[in-house]
Amino acid sequence: MTQTQSGEAIEFPPELLAFIEEWKVKPGSLIMMLHKTQETYGFISRLAAEKLAILTGIPLARIYGVVTFYHFFKTSKPGKHKVSVCLGTACYLKGGGDLIEEARDLLKIKEDEVTTDGLFSVDPVRCVGCCGLAPVMTIGNETYGKLTKSQLPKIFEKYK
Repeated sequence: MTQTQSGEAIEFPPELLAFIEEWKVKPGSLIMMLHKTQETYGFISRLAAEKLAILTGIPLARIYGVVTFYHFFKTSKPGKHKVSVCLGTACYLKGGGDLIEEARDLLKIKEDEVTTDGLFSVDPVRCVGCCGLAPVMTIGNETYGKLTKSQLPKIFEKYK
């Protein structure tokens, strides 16, 4: 177990350690290692970023620069059910922005927040690849297309 700058420790699973060991020597590999870390934990915690810095020799400031630059990376734990609303061109033009607002209003959360019960977080995504079904929302592996704001309460109820 590696102790971080903050004095706390985090244990990376063997698969993540092996991945980092393989990728840390390759130029431009930071994003790949961050994706794998986020895949493992659901987000990039301060402790995980610190440990990644120690294991790779990449300065923590550089790691945070990448994490905060790319919208995909999250620094806080998402809800159990991650709601992703597409804001690609087709979805945006057909009301994707309104769906995000409605979803957050219904769940009583703001951007980058999680519901008090820890069940839901709502994030925009750039494209889900289902343009013909616009506007589209995903929750986990489920995709909901041709959505209207009035359909959201019933969908969310399924996950409570």
